[in-house]
Amino acid sequence: MIASLTGTVSVVSLGSVVLDVGGVGYLVHSTPATLAALRPGEQARVHTTMVVREDSMTLYGFADVDEREVFETAQSVSGVGPRIALAMLAVLTPDALRRAIEAEDTAALRRVPGIGVKSAQRIVLELSGKLGAPGDGGTAAPSVPVDRRDQVVEALVGLGWTAKVAQDAVEKVLADAGTETVAEDEVPATLRAALRRLGPRG
Repeated sequence: MIASLTGTVSVVSLGSVVLDVGGVGYLVHSTPATLAALRPGEQARVHTTMVVREDSMTLYGFADVDEREVFETAQSVSGVGPRIALAMLAVLTPDALRRAIEAEDTAALRRVPGIGVKSAQRIVLELSGKLGAPGDGGTAAPSVPVDRRDQVVEALVGLGWTAKVAQDAVEKVLADAGTETVAEDEVPATLRAALRRLGPRG
């Protein structure tokens, strides 16, 4: 199994990145938050897992080992494949998912595209006790808000927009939301909102 890849970021798209490792380009599917931290031309390391099917071999990459392990464990639930598991981590951080399972918060799980009432209940039941307790860092709120808008802007630049256009789009999204900062767990949602505002590239 390919457990990690370190190489030069070649292309960043909305749902994946191409990493050039020794002249070979690896297509790695990932979450918006992980992709937002990657910039073409820079070195990057992602922790990976490979999902093998009869007709395909697909790599999924994550910012850290914990996220990868949660992705793998989530697929132990009947009816949850890599697509849903990745969507879960696009909406919820690993610790947010742990808290949802611990609190039997099916409403939080239903925020994930593709998860309904019954599947949320099944996920709570089958993941109970499998993900461990939320880490201390995930339960305590930071004393000073951290603004991650630069990650969103960098992701948009990586997708082909100019820095000025990307910054303007993010500013408008924040204005619509009535806030001035992007929290760590709001990066994916802010990126999606900015992409909707910008529309398809022509």
